[in-house]
Amino acid sequence: MANRFVTLNDIFEARERLKGISRHTPLEPSEFFSQMTGSNVFLKLENLQKTGSFKLRGAYNKIAALGKDAGKGVVAASAGNHAQGVALASSQASIPATIVMPEGAPITKVERTRSYGAHVVLAGQGYDDAFRRAREIRQETGAVFVHAFDDPLVIAGQGTVGLELLEDLPDVEAVLVPIGGGGLISGIACAIKEQRPEVRIIGVEASDAPCMLQACRIGKVHELTSAQTIADGIAVRRPGDLTFEMVQHYVDQIVTVDDEEIAWAILMLLESSKLVVEGAGAVGISALLHKKCDLCGKKVAVILSGGNIDVNVISIIIERGLVKAGRYLRLRTIVTDKPGSLQKLLSALAASGANVISIAHDRIKPNVPLKQAEVEISLETRNADHIAAIVESLEKKGYVLDILK
Repeated sequence: MANRFVTLNDIFEARERLKGISRHTPLEPSEFFSQMTGSNVFLKLENLQKTGSFKLRGAYNKIAALGKDAGKGVVAASAGNHAQGVALASSQASIPATIVMPEGAPITKVERTRSYGAHVVLAGQGYDDAFRRAREIRQETGAVFVHAFDDPLVIAGQGTVGLELLEDLPDVEAVLVPIGGGGLISGIACAIKEQRPEVRIIGVEASDAPCMLQACRIGKVHELTSAQTIADGIAVRRPGDLTFEMVQHYVDQIVTVDDEEIAWAILMLLESSKLVVEGAGAVGISALLHKKCDLCGKKVAVILSGGNIDVNVISIIIERGLVKAGRYLRLRTIVTDKPGSLQKLLSALAASGANVISIAHDRIKPNVPLKQAEVEISLETRNADHIAAIVESLEKKGYVLDILK
């Protein structure tokens, strides 16, 4: 297949190749998010796909179509999810695979990629650095390069998500799709728009990695100077040439969400829907929650594109989400260093309805006056209004507070 627009027929062919390989993932209605947003919300659970994300679809479609061209194996670059898709697809086709991942890639994604039998090379600080190293390996070895997004066969594989969505929700009115390099949204948009052109396709990027939005604004592919976000799966500095063209043709709108908004969405999905979703997979819900587009009263499908989140990182993301939701407060104050002072402060906090998570009392810290002590407290709170009430109550009692970030 040449580097051309993907067609609806390409996507139907990909679905045939993927039979027995990928899962037809659930599409679940969400009463919680419907009430919060005013839309009729349905969640497409690609976080439950094999390997934990949609990436298996495109990777397998590409590798299954290679035939004899894969004699020297395949090489790919990935922040994690595409790596696992390529690794699993290659193992099933008995083709050796080399995957280049950023040095800071989540440990779980690296280890799972290795567990599927791929050789993992760590290089660079982000996807784009890994991409350059993978191209060098391609030149050195003659292996076939399996692009993470800018390949017609990969895009067609991702487009099968759109086919499933229309089968399960024929009257959908809008679809929110994460954007990194653009492979997922290109495939989904083609699958849906070619059958129901009135459906709104809305892409969502991290505000610190808006490569597709910037390209669309200036009318050409543009490389960002950096792409640092907790949504590592979409931390891409340069979109694909083909995906850029397809996005221009099919996508109605692109919006962005920041890391605080993404963290809150991860927390809401975990707490309300019992769904573990990575940063890239949560951007669609984040956009809906933060009213980035007017979809009130509409039947909306949100693609939860992946669930491969590092357990060592999830606690940080949850903490950021708690802060965003007004559910967590850290403060510092000074009390007199005498019996009963700390108890008096804790009693005031108890009366305010806050739950103490941790407390540190320090009477010898530099710059703390004699006969006084510094107290640093972490609190569980209900919301932003509750935090404001706690602060006001303590200040009225004479405490000078330093709110910690």
